[in-house]
Amino acid sequence: MAFDHRKYVAFTPVAKTDRRWPDKVITTAPRFCAVDLRDGNQALVKPMSVAQKQRMFDLLVKLGFKEIEIGFPAASQPDFDFCRKLIEEGRVPDDVHIQVLTQARPELIERTYEALKGARKAIVHVYNSTSTVQREQVFDMDRAGIRDIAVNGARVVKANAEKYPDTEWTFQYSPESFTGTELDYAAEVIDSVNDVWRPDQGQPVVINLPATVEMATPNVFADQIEWICDHVRYREHICISVHTHNDRGCGVAAAELAVMAGADRVEGTLMGNGERTGNMDLVTMAMNLYSQGVDPKVDLSGMAEITDVVEACTEISTHPRHPYAGELVFTAFSGSHQDAIRKCLSKRKDGDAWHVAYLPIDPRDLNRRYEEVVRINSQSGKGGVAYVLERDYNISLPRWLQIEFSKLVQREAETNGGEIDSLTIHRLFEDRYLQVNRAWELRSYDLHRDDEGVAATVSIGSGDSPVTLEGHGLGAVEAVSAALESEYGVQLAVEAYDEFALGEGTNANALACIRVTVNGQHCSAAALAEDTTSATLQALFSAVSQVVGEARQQGAVSKAAAEAGA
Repeated sequence: MAFDHRKYVAFTPVAKTDRRWPDKVITTAPRFCAVDLRDGNQALVKPMSVAQKQRMFDLLVKLGFKEIEIGFPAASQPDFDFCRKLIEEGRVPDDVHIQVLTQARPELIERTYEALKGARKAIVHVYNSTSTVQREQVFDMDRAGIRDIAVNGARVVKANAEKYPDTEWTFQYSPESFTGTELDYAAEVIDSVNDVWRPDQGQPVVINLPATVEMATPNVFADQIEWICDHVRYREHICISVHTHNDRGCGVAAAELAVMAGADRVEGTLMGNGERTGNMDLVTMAMNLYSQGVDPKVDLSGMAEITDVVEACTEISTHPRHPYAGELVFTAFSGSHQDAIRKCLSKRKDGDAWHVAYLPIDPRDLNRRYEEVVRINSQSGKGGVAYVLERDYNISLPRWLQIEFSKLVQREAETNGGEIDSLTIHRLFEDRYLQVNRAWELRSYDLHRDDEGVAATVSIGSGDSPVTLEGHGLGAVEAVSAALESEYGVQLAVEAYDEFALGEGTNANALACIRVTVNGQHCSAAALAEDTTSATLQALFSAVSQVVGEARQQGAVSKAAAEAGA
């Protein structure tokens, strides 16, 4: 049987009854270390060129990362050369620590220090694997043997640092495959390393706890971190760091829970690039903090630039649904979602706390446009269509017309089988509601009050033969409707009409929308004009024209014949 779950054994959780982390809330961002140029780079099919590395490094500095792992210089000549380039060309800002990785082997550690000669601030990151599987099946060594590798490495790291006193050195140790290591043994190795480095005497030390392979649920990882924080010596003098991977799809969650459990620092990569399913995604974690009102201490507002640089350097495309960074992550196609977003945005005032349905953060914070938020396809409803017209053309529709027009847009989307863009929506609206038959074009009007209410005299048509209509009513619409009934022998009833003043930036100042029945037939129209009265009257004529149409002269002839017969 090829697909057999019985070959796997469930991860044994930590026996812990005093866990405190579930009640914690993250209120301060951890120290972030970007490992794109090392862990991210080694996972690429085509490793970055020097130009790509420089571009990535410059981006990380621009975003505000103060700790950047730049490579494995003792194991790779290109990494060594890049390290020297950064230092010799003065490309590392004074407040940035460059970090390099090395195995706990004397010759590699010595070569690492050669690469870092002249650096102002540097982190030497030494590691060896401590997990049960690695000890027993890879190295064939016992606990004492693996611990001795770590201790000897720590001694060599310390001794070499003394040769370069002008550099501010931070020592970092990782028990690789920490999640697969017995906790008591992990603490024993960590304590042995710190006994050499003596962080209590002022040496800056980072103890990095990697989920080299994600082996259990994030809560188990949090238990492991809290246990270590509670049991290692020198805790108040060391920085506990985590480096999670995404094998189970929970890299960010594991890092967040680890911070709740006591971790001070988090390593990861932009967009989560890394071995297998990837590293912890710095963008996602930082933006998660930001969405909770916590300053992430890095500036991700230029998200388009971030994705452009990461894609150019890694040659990996950003998934359109990637959290915060993807093209579609703030986009709503669903009608109910669009309606909720539109209503929330219409009620929000500048300075208000952000509470908008379906949008966890304001897209503008990432320099995303609201044009990207509501997009229309066959799943969209009246709210989305109305929002697009309001957003892009300053056209507000009454609810009854939103319902009617959205059905037209939906039919168009179903016919085309895809997304309907803003220009197409506007064209559909113009063609269906704003087009004016020249024979029904308003030329002039006169409205005045008399003893019977409002007297209306209106001229419509084009060319040299306009038609003049006269009628009375309680208001302008009723008076003109009476004139149309009289002139064309139709029965006319106004079901609804709405007027809207338009804002700046348009040639028209008013929009009117009207729905009428003419001889029992429903028809709707809209009109733009310099004033609300002109817009309303033109909308009325356009609606009536849909029934009467070019037959208006025939209507006039029929009326004259009827009057002659009488």
